[in-house]
Amino acid sequence: MARFTNDDLRKLAKDLGVKFVRLQFTDIFGILKNVAITVEQLDKALDGELMFDGSSIEGFVRIEESDMYLRPDPSTFVTFPWKPQEGAVARFICDIYDHDRKPFEGDPRYVLRRAIQEAAEMGYTMNVGPEAEFFLFHVDNEGKPTTITQDNAGYFDLTPVDRGENARRDMVLTLEQMGFEIEASHHEVAPGQHEIDFKFSEALDIADKVVTFKFVVRTIAQQHGLHATFMPKPIFGISGSGMHMNMSLMKDGSNAFYDKGANDGLSKDCLYFVGGLMKHAKAISAIVNPTVNSYKRLVSGYEAPVYIAWSARNRSPLIRIPAKRGMSTRIELRNPDPACNPYLAMAVCLKAGLEGIKNKISPPNPCNRNIYEMTPAERIKLGIDSLPGSLQEAIQELEKDEVIQNALGEHILNRFVEAKRIEWDRYRVQVHPWEIEEYLTKF
Repeated sequence: MARFTNDDLRKLAKDLGVKFVRLQFTDIFGILKNVAITVEQLDKALDGELMFDGSSIEGFVRIEESDMYLRPDPSTFVTFPWKPQEGAVARFICDIYDHDRKPFEGDPRYVLRRAIQEAAEMGYTMNVGPEAEFFLFHVDNEGKPTTITQDNAGYFDLTPVDRGENARRDMVLTLEQMGFEIEASHHEVAPGQHEIDFKFSEALDIADKVVTFKFVVRTIAQQHGLHATFMPKPIFGISGSGMHMNMSLMKDGSNAFYDKGANDGLSKDCLYFVGGLMKHAKAISAIVNPTVNSYKRLVSGYEAPVYIAWSARNRSPLIRIPAKRGMSTRIELRNPDPACNPYLAMAVCLKAGLEGIKNKISPPNPCNRNIYEMTPAERIKLGIDSLPGSLQEAIQELEKDEVIQNALGEHILNRFVEAKRIEWDRYRVQVHPWEIEEYLTKF
């Protein structure tokens, strides 16, 4: 992450010809918001004097508590490569403070900062490497998104017969211009599905990068006449989009998950972290799989991580530990999807892992068999449980888990649960096309 002083930022803005500045932040669901200012207001912004109406943001505050302050994080300064005719546009990602100038408990970025501070007090720094998948679809004659793609390619195919390949190339180039180090870019399993992977970094930096990544991908897709969606399961019968999270802890400059003397190279901290994640996996799913649609992806048969188990050998369990050791030792949590709020997702995962380390929660034995091919009886015999099957079940699990509740804090917990109950009820009472097809002529 770049380290800028306020004087550095003023000079950069002048040298780059910045005319407008976007002050970005997310609501509790991870939806990116912004307040746009002219560069003449930059000093005021850097001094944390810019206010906005928090009552207008989903899950923030009531109208009588609406005055809130935006404090730009200097390390997030960047200009958008797609320049207007006159004057560059820059952005900051901001922390939110309440009217008393205290960190706002409903700010997802603050929730992650709080978890990071707890890790720091234990001597740890968390690194994360996300793998976000998305679909590129055509738009109709009116510019409305469809679920149509002419792309018939599959996993790692070279030249899909579609505009998606060119769009993905431009996404990579744009992200690199904005400071991302792109490690891989490829076509995914399903038609129209893509993945762009960028280098791991500290958790807060990566959470910022995830929201920026989604914004850039959708912007560049639009420039190519396409619609990019991070919806977990837009089409029945094909693979959905995940956002696997590779996590590791650093301590005293070394990877805390690596133990050269252990048979498998995995330290006790690593195993305890896995134990914590597994213990709290059901409640975590409410945060990392936060929509009704998320659970259409989490079904057996599409390489979806449904079963609460771990392995260093195969990809069917919820948690996989890739083969590389040393500084590359990491845990891959496979159920998160790109609809999640990355700040909250990383906060609850870190909190669960730290709880595992504090309480020395040992995971069960690894499962090195293909769980997808097991019978229900075999899974029961091995003690392999499943993730919640719906958003409703996930919220019920969250309401029983004090560790994950504490990670979120009372403000976000209450508003998140309330909103998700409403979302579930809206879905529950709708009559869906499947029901019409199944029942209309039968009864």
